[in-house]
Amino acid sequence: MSPPDQTTGPGASAPAVARLAALRRLLPYLRPYRGRVALAAIALLLAAGLVLGLGQGVRHLVDEGFAAGSAAALDRTALLLFGVVAALAAATCARFWLVSWLGERVAGDLRREVFEHVLRLSPAWFETARTGDILSRLTADVTLLQSLIGSAISQGIRNVLTGAGAFGMLLVTSPKLAGIVALVVPLVVAPMVLFGRREKRLSRAAQERIADLGDMAEEVLAGLRTVQAFTQEPAARARFAGRVDAAVAAAVRRINSRSLLILLVILLGFGAITFSLWVGGRDVVAGRMTGGELAAFVLYAVMLASSGASLSEVWGEIQRAAGAAERIFDLLAVPPGIAAPPSPAVLPSPPRGRIAFEDIRFEYPTRPGQPALDGFSLLVEPGETVALVGPSGAGKTTVLQLLLRFYDPQAGRVTLDGIDIRGVDPAALRARLGLVPQDPVVFSADAWENIRFGRPAASDAAVRAAAEAAAADGFLDALPQGFSTFLGTKGVMLSGGQRQRLAIARAILRDPAVLLLDEATSALDAESEQAVQQALTMAARGRTTLVVAHRLATVRRADRIVVMEAGRIVATGTHEALVRQGGLYGRLAALQFGAVA
Repeated sequence: MSPPDQTTGPGASAPAVARLAALRRLLPYLRPYRGRVALAAIALLLAAGLVLGLGQGVRHLVDEGFAAGSAAALDRTALLLFGVVAALAAATCARFWLVSWLGERVAGDLRREVFEHVLRLSPAWFETARTGDILSRLTADVTLLQSLIGSAISQGIRNVLTGAGAFGMLLVTSPKLAGIVALVVPLVVAPMVLFGRREKRLSRAAQERIADLGDMAEEVLAGLRTVQAFTQEPAARARFAGRVDAAVAAAVRRINSRSLLILLVILLGFGAITFSLWVGGRDVVAGRMTGGELAAFVLYAVMLASSGASLSEVWGEIQRAAGAAERIFDLLAVPPGIAAPPSPAVLPSPPRGRIAFEDIRFEYPTRPGQPALDGFSLLVEPGETVALVGPSGAGKTTVLQLLLRFYDPQAGRVTLDGIDIRGVDPAALRARLGLVPQDPVVFSADAWENIRFGRPAASDAAVRAAAEAAAADGFLDALPQGFSTFLGTKGVMLSGGQRQRLAIARAILRDPAVLLLDEATSALDAESEQAVQQALTMAARGRTTLVVAHRLATVRRADRIVVMEAGRIVATGTHEALVRQGGLYGRLAALQFGAVA
């Protein structure tokens, strides 16, 4: 399991087939809309044919109208030509609407699938993944694919058809002049292929620099108060400016490559037209071709050259989209580290809440060789309240993370009601657990929605009851619109203690079989802590509760206190018994209470 590719640089290369293989993987996303794809193809073919018909209309207009001096013939030809133009406009309008709709729809489907996939990835993967890079793939890269499907592909096919048809009409009109143009075609195609490969590499590099930019911006904005508190705004501005300069430099390299390609294509294409026009003009003067034929030839030649110039731009778009598709499908290819087995075990019903950790050894993927838990065994009986205490880094929070199955241990097993949780669907497991984390998350919504996150179908009365149990109703009612007040991005309108009480209300509303409290009262003042402790005591009745705490005052009433150090259990018992034993718990109690009595 690996994070999004952060090492593929602008120098990476791959065979052309492999580079475009990622674009072929977009075909399944078009399959549900094959009816609209067919209609778009019909509109595209019709438009291409009508464009080619314009040349014949111009030829008749010149030869039968201007040269013959017949006003009636001129009127008929002009009317016919207008009909062709009207049909072309309608077909082009239909093509544009259909392919634009397809681009929007496929982009929406891709974004939904990527987001759903990211939600299934385990916390271990996010230890090394960059949030800005993920967001860049979800937004900017998908936008490139949206542009490809909604514009570039249809333009490319249209230009290929128009160019091929125009060249065919050139052969019909004047084989000699068509031969002159044909000599230039390889000179136009060669730089398109060569520069296209370079474009893809440069585009991917530019996209990665944009990802770096987004990653830093997200990090700084998330910690803006810390940045301002330490007066690091100048340093943050300088770092961001450096990332901006790097992104601009990468984009400029891509722009330089694209500009040179456009220069060569237009110079060669329209240069050939100019030369052909000179040769054709001499043939008209000599009477070897009519003025109408020359006008039609020039129009077809312009169509061919314009198609070639447009194809160079479209090819660049395809290469950029290929880089974006690679990044997106690289992300979709990351397997979830924690997933439901093919035939998941069913947890007993009704739940009892019996938890067992059996000889657990676990180390975090980013810290190999440093076990967070080593030979850890613990049995928690149904309805029992067990507190985990010890110094920072002892492995207390890791115990909760293994029970939630955010990670799987390297050795040993964890069971809930006698069932190994590795054989259970993670969603079914977590449905029986209620978590109050040390750093509670408040979403950009009102209090109703934030508390109801614990149980989306809960009534307003149940939400309010949970808030009252968590001592959160007082400050929520005092907000301008009460519970309906928007709490700001990440709950910025609330204090740390208020956010924690909101998280406690969320867990209480969930009504889980097992309650997990990870420093749940660490941000509360003494008065609020007493109120919340009473609420948590009520909430813990009839359910198994695991409490992680540094402050021993919050765990004195636990049925059992487990003292941890270096990933192992070093003592267990009640508060009074552990104080009498001395040891690590006795030292912690002496430090926090001032005296051991």
